[in-house]
Amino acid sequence: MTGAAGRWWIYQRERFPLAAHGLLVAAFSLGAIAYSAALRGAGTLPGRRAAAVAFVSAFLFFLQLRIADEFKDAAEDRRWRPYRPVPRGLIALRELGWLGAAAAALQVAAAAWLDWRMVALLLVTWTYLGLMSREFFARAWLLARPFTYAWTHMLIMPLVDFYVTACDWIPAAGAPPAGLGWFIAASLSNGFVLEIGRKIRAPADEERGVRTYSKLWGRRGALAAWGAALLLTTGCALAAGGLIGRARSVAAVLGSLLTLAALAGASFLARPRPGRGRWFEGLSGLWTLALYVTVGLVPWIRRWLAS
Repeated sequence: MTGAAGRWWIYQRERFPLAAHGLLVAAFSLGAIAYSAALRGAGTLPGRRAAAVAFVSAFLFFLQLRIADEFKDAAEDRRWRPYRPVPRGLIALRELGWLGAAAAALQVAAAAWLDWRMVALLLVTWTYLGLMSREFFARAWLLARPFTYAWTHMLIMPLVDFYVTACDWIPAAGAPPAGLGWFIAASLSNGFVLEIGRKIRAPADEERGVRTYSKLWGRRGALAAWGAALLLTTGCALAAGGLIGRARSVAAVLGSLLTLAALAGASFLARPRPGRGRWFEGLSGLWTLALYVTVGLVPWIRRWLAS
């Protein structure tokens, strides 16, 4: 595969796999608006327009996060990760900048198509994303404090979540439903699950100049932090599910995955063979999918099956 299309295909495969991201974003966005509708006591799911805007907006937010990472990590990538698409010359930062701008234009058009009031929330989320891309003008200070670095960057998640749920509640009610904070808190803590899970590696897989949590905190410390994020997400999800009568289902599904995560962690600590660190990235993705489907979509799926 050659030409521009081929270059972009390789880029997405290496840095932003469309199929994997599309599945997770679909679960996240549809689960978010479905949960918002359930909290409002709506008898039906949000309409197709709200679902389309929620999915497209969320997908583009995550794409913009990837693009922002390419810019802020450009110098380190040139030094330590020259195999990545940007430092090896496959895709230029200028091209990624234009892609990010096109994504922003599409988000504005989608917001206006659904409800003009969405544009204000879009600007708030963009503002925080812009500060993140500049490392809050304190890059060295943040890099010296890994946990502070993580939580300041994870705050983008509740903003994205709030925006996506707004695709339901702004057109329908104009104000967020009571109890929405538990769902947003679950999304925030789940962001830590994803962030830590993708940066746990076996000793043989660690790369010079790459800051993984297994290198910063040790394998045991990184797994403890990942487990704590799983437990915190579970607690928030139980509270969110309880508001719509889903606590028992949430406990069953996430409890099963917690057991699987504990077994994977114990095996990794005992035998940290090359490649096994990828278990935690895969489990984090499965956890995320299960979280949003169980809390947000299962009540509607059951309703469809019963109708």
